[in-house]
Amino acid sequence: MTSPELDPHTFLVLRLRPDRPDLPDDELERIQEEHLAFLQSQYDRAVMISSGPLTDQDDKTWRGICVFTVPPEEARRIAAADPWVQVGRMEPVVFTWLARAGSVAFKA
Repeated sequence: MTSPELDPHTFLVLRLRPDRPDLPDDELERIQEEHLAFLQSQYDRAVMISSGPLTDQDDKTWRGICVFTVPPEEARRIAAADPWVQVGRMEPVVFTWLARAGSVAFKA
């Protein structure tokens, strides 16, 4: 039996850090707005093709997913500039997901 061809996709999960700083609500709101603007800038640069929050997960520290068009090393570099990562609230977990060739499509 022949193995199917696989396409690589770079995924990033933002996870709450256990040692995250406790910040006031107004600062959390400001950082969230900066985070959303940061994500939009990655769409505008065409290095990210999808993103969104997670719900119903068993581990509530897993907060959101981003799908990148760049290799994992570049996604890690980009993620280091995310406002949530910079203030120490979240850590990026980056990995490659191999999916059956042609089986996954992201629409703009």
